[in-house]
Amino acid sequence: MITPEFARMMARYNSWQNGQMAAAMAELDEAALRAARGAFFGSILRTASHVLWGDTIWMSRFQGVEPPAVSIAQSPEMFGEFEGWQQARLAMDARIEAWAGRLEQGDIDADLTWYSGLSKAEMRKPMSVLVVHLFNHQTHHRGQISAMLTAAGQAQGPTDLPWMPS
Repeated sequence: MITPEFARMMARYNSWQNGQMAAAMAELDEAALRAARGAFFGSILRTASHVLWGDTIWMSRFQGVEPPAVSIAQSPEMFGEFEGWQQARLAMDARIEAWAGRLEQGDIDADLTWYSGLSKAEMRKPMSVLVVHLFNHQTHHRGQISAMLTAAGQAQGPTDLPWMPS
């Protein structure tokens, strides 16, 4: 279904987009980042926090390490201020790129079994589907953040994959 090269490209895309998003977010004060903007998670910072939580939970599953300390219901509150979010985001992006850099086709072709707190059940899915989900989830919510940033007067630059710097 997918290849390690796809995962590496998407990991780079994720880092690029998060860098642009963080730069636009840095132009806003904390009140603007926390303002309710009608999105599913409410504010820019709450949505960004949820995305980072999602990356953290999936990477914990992919790497067999500890999951985030909070549940999905608490994910929008995982980071209450921009600087903490930004530092954790940079570290997670580096972690995702390093993980993708080590992927082999056999890793992607395998299944992953994990316990889902949301479903309250053990789950088993093809790793290829879960890797695509990781990147799709990021893109979905970054689109929401992009719309909120635009409404707040902060453009974040190009988002199309063909324009990713090489």
